Amino acid sequence: MTTIQLTLPDQLAQEAERAGLLSPESLEEWLRKQLKAKAAEQLFAAMDRMAAVETDEDFSPEAMAEEVRAMRAERRARQKVA
Repeated sequence: MTTIQLTLPDQLAQEAERAGLLSPESLEEWLRKQLKAKAAEQLFAAMDRMAAVETDEDFSPEAMAEEVRAMRAERRARQKVA
């Protein structure tokens, strides 16, 4: 289990606490939703990139595999920065 310390403006922290948003369960639920939303965002971005490719040919399996490798490399690079 990891412990995280947040620094928030007092008023925001008090309001969030009163609303029950700072409980471990609420924060876990919120983070999981954010992770799913981020994954969906990345999927749609990859789909947009694929749709933007101007070609009369269908993607070959090799080209698709290369796109997937590039997307994964980009994701790993972002994770290292974060």
